[in-house]
Amino acid sequence: MTRQQILTLISMASVNFSSMICYSILGPFFPNEALKKGASQTVIGLIFGCYAVANLIGSLVMGKYIVQIGAKFMLVMGLFVSSGCTIMFGLLDRVPSGALFISMCFIVRSIDALGFAAAMTSTFALTAKIFPNNVATVLGSLEVFTGLGLILGPPLGGWFYQSFGYEVPFMLLGCFLLIMVPFNIYILPSIEADPSTDSLLSLLRQGKIILICYTVFTLSGGLGFLDATLSLFAIEKFNLSAGYVGLILLGLSLPYCLASPLIGYITDKYPSTRPWFVVSGGAATAFGFFMLGPVPFLHIPSQLWLLILMLGVIGLSLGISAIPMFPEIISCAYEQGYEEGLSTLGMVSGLFGAFWSLGMFYGPTVGGLITQHLSFEWAAAVQGGLAFLGASLLAVYYLCHPQQQQQQSVRTDSRASDEHTPLLTE
Repeated sequence: MTRQQILTLISMASVNFSSMICYSILGPFFPNEALKKGASQTVIGLIFGCYAVANLIGSLVMGKYIVQIGAKFMLVMGLFVSSGCTIMFGLLDRVPSGALFISMCFIVRSIDALGFAAAMTSTFALTAKIFPNNVATVLGSLEVFTGLGLILGPPLGGWFYQSFGYEVPFMLLGCFLLIMVPFNIYILPSIEADPSTDSLLSLLRQGKIILICYTVFTLSGGLGFLDATLSLFAIEKFNLSAGYVGLILLGLSLPYCLASPLIGYITDKYPSTRPWFVVSGGAATAFGFFMLGPVPFLHIPSQLWLLILMLGVIGLSLGISAIPMFPEIISCAYEQGYEEGLSTLGMVSGLFGAFWSLGMFYGPTVGGLITQHLSFEWAAAVQGGLAFLGASLLAVYYLCHPQQQQQQSVRTDSRASDEHTPLLTE
C-alpha cells in the first residue's frame, strides 16, 4: 500500500474505535439511571431514538455537501463535537430530575449525533475513494475496530459506573475522543474533488436500492432496540448487575468483530456472492430475534445461556449482511451512470447512514413502546419479523433479476485491479 493508504487506514481505524466506544457505553447503565431521574421506558427509547433522527438529517446533508465542506474537515470537526458532547453527557447526573434532565438528554444526544454523522459519513466516503476496488475488504477490516469499540464500551462503561459513578465513564472516553482530533489532523490526507450534479433522490428510484436500504433499516432497528431495552430485561429477568450486562453484550459485538474482515474479503473477491450474503444474514438476524426472548407463542422459558447464544447469532448475521451492503449500493449507483468520485461516494455514504439512523430511531422508540405495553419478548419478535420481511423481499428480487446480478458481477470484475494496478486512484 502507498503511504497515503496506510495513513488513511490508521485514521479510519482510530475514528471507528473511538466513536463506537463512546457510543456504546450507555447500554449497561444509562436506562436504569434515567429511570431514577423520572424517565419512562418510552422516554428512554426516545432519548436513544433522537440520536438517530439527528444522525439521519446530518448524514443526508453532509453526504450531499461533502465535497464543498471537505472530507477531512468534516471528519475532524465531527470528532471534536462528539468529544465535547460525551463530556457534557457525563455531567447530566447533576441536572434536576424530571423535564429538565430529559430535555438536556435530548439536546446533548442530538448534537452528538450530528458530530457522529459527520465523522462516519466522511469515513465511508474516504475509504471507498482511496480503496475503490477493495471497499468491502477495507470496510470489513475497519469493522474490527468498530467491533472493538462496541466490545470494550459496555463492560468498561459498566465497570467504571459501578466503581466510580455516573460521570467517570463519560469523562474518560470524551477526553480520549478529544485526543483523536489532533491525531487525525496530522495523519489524515486531504483529498480534493469536484462537486457532482447527480441527485440523491434519483438513487431511491431503483427497486434494489430501496430494498437494500430497507434491510439496512431493519438491522440497525434491531441494534437500537437492544441498546434501549436489553439491559433492563437482563437486570429484571436474571437479576444481573450493570457490569455483567456489559459482559453479555460481548456476545453481540465479538462475533461481528471477528466475522467482518472475512466477509469483506470474500465479497470483494467474489462480488456475485454479495446478494446472498445479505439475504442469509437477514434471515439469521430474524431467527436470532425470534429466539432472543424467546417469542411467547413458542412457550420456551427465557434462559441466560439462550440469550447470550442468540446475541452471538445476531452479531454474526449483522456482519454477514451489513458488510456487502455498502459496495452493493455503490455498484448500483455506478450502473445508473453516476460519476465515480468523492461526490457520489458521499451521497451513497449519506444514504446508507440515513437509513441506518432511521432504524436506530425506530428500534428504541417503537421497541421501547412495545416493551412497556406488552413485553420484551414480543418486542424482539417484532424486530425479527421486520428482518425476515427484508430478507424475503430481497431474495424474491434477486431471483427475479438473475441476469442483472450477472451483469453487475462482470462490470465489477472488469474494474478490479490486477497485480500491476495501483490500489490508489488519483
